[in-house]
Amino acid sequence: MLTTLNTAYTDTRAADLAWALGREPLPALATLDLELSCTKLQLRLLGASHQVLLEEERGLCSETVACIPGSSTPLPLGVAERVGDWEYEFAARVETLSRGSFAGRAQELLALVADHPNGLAGVFPGSPHAFTAMLAQRYEGQVHWRTWHAYPQDGQLVATRTRVGVRVAAPA
Repeated sequence: MLTTLNTAYTDTRAADLAWALGREPLPALATLDLELSCTKLQLRLLGASHQVLLEEERGLCSETVACIPGSSTPLPLGVAERVGDWEYEFAARVETLSRGSFAGRAQELLALVADHPNGLAGVFPGSPHAFTAMLAQRYEGQVHWRTWHAYPQDGQLVATRTRVGVRVAAPA
């Protein structure tokens, strides 16, 4: 699903993004509710940021990547944590691209996400290449999602990937 977000571009630089696990739902500009097997997932666009809410019979998990006022947790390169009965893995990278490469990559990502039944993308007014996009899927008993946060003024694209799966007990 592709939407135009009716808001000002609030995250101004990739370096302003922070990561948080377990935050309450924040006001969203656009959402996509998914049911992937027994897992309810809500993809949420928050300005130029994202939040994912995951719910199963085992409990809840939320991931937020946004400009979070007062946050002291910058966007990490990687995180691996136990969240209740789940194993949670997160990774992020920042790509700096030339103007032409950035435009091509932006078009490619928006086309991929817009046509995918488990995809949500929001484009900001004023630039077709200022967007946040999210794509989720479930395979091998785990839920996976990827996100892209585009900063055309700096030629930067922040890509994240997350995997959440049931914690496997160690053999006795």
